[in-house]
Amino acid sequence: MLYQTLNAHGGDLYGRTVELDFSVNTNPLGTPPAVIKAVRESAPDLCQYPDPCCRELAGALAAYEGVPEDYILCGCGAAELIYSYCRAIGARTALVTAPTFSEYAAALQAEGCQVLSHPLREEDGFEVTEAFLRTLRDTPAGAVFLCSPNNPTGRLIQEEILAEICRICQDRDIRLFVDECFLELSDRSRTASLKGRLEAFPGLFLLKAFTKTYGMAGLRLGYCLSADRELLAKMGRAVQPWNVSLPAQRAGAAALGEQDFLQRSWELIQEERPRLAAGLEALRLWVCPSQANYLLLKSEQELAAPLLERGILIRDCSNYEGLGCGWYRVAVKTRDENRRLTAALAKIIQ
Repeated sequence: MLYQTLNAHGGDLYGRTVELDFSVNTNPLGTPPAVIKAVRESAPDLCQYPDPCCRELAGALAAYEGVPEDYILCGCGAAELIYSYCRAIGARTALVTAPTFSEYAAALQAEGCQVLSHPLREEDGFEVTEAFLRTLRDTPAGAVFLCSPNNPTGRLIQEEILAEICRICQDRDIRLFVDECFLELSDRSRTASLKGRLEAFPGLFLLKAFTKTYGMAGLRLGYCLSADRELLAKMGRAVQPWNVSLPAQRAGAAALGEQDFLQRSWELIQEERPRLAAGLEALRLWVCPSQANYLLLKSEQELAAPLLERGILIRDCSNYEGLGCGWYRVAVKTRDENRRLTAALAKIIQ
């Protein structure tokens, strides 16, 4: 738990009154019924330790992802895997983009690693461009951390840029960490994963999670894919035994069968994201052109506090490197919830 430390992320509903939480980018349809059922049915077995090897879940993930089972390591949320990865690789210098998810830098710095930042520009829509390739060709970093779609911008890395990043990293023997946690709810959910490159590129590491895709943030379940078995073994030794609870393991296996639910979620996001973006732009807010289930926006006036007074929580992005005051992130939710957000914003702004 956090001890006398402010939570740097969204989703903190505790100790305050929140009716609508737009601060976390979980599935707008919530948690699939099969997942809830699996958690309930696990209750009689809570007296048992969970499987320390996550055998059933790893087998289900291997079939789902189309990769060998020994390419998979499960963790107590994606965050645990980020920290155990950084501990296992022992990099002295690493390259990240800015803005991006802050836990990459936090985990690297906890291991004494120097973190170099490549700034993404607002005028480019915070897209990873050819400029990043130039940085990558000259970087002294032993590891590169990317997020696609990026958090908080919602931008996918273009396929040709991502392919060139892989080539440069492979040629220069640079480890490549790619966070795909939001990928299945993004525009290119079927085609953008790099898992087809794992066998040819052992230095490639992909981060995945059930948190956002299946609305399982409270269960803490993530996994990663890598052909580097030695790395996965080091990561496994860096965490406590039984780190993935029994309810989480059974819920994860159940979630993988909920593809109709996932398709409905994807269709809802495709329909509601442009509608929400248009509503925000009508209020004279700058909105980043997102390809994911959340929107980054810029406002000239404070929004988080007055929205919270109305029971609506959004993500204040002022603590992201490369952003600052006036930047916020909101999740794409159902049409009624999105309308309530824009109606509240209209009263605040006007």
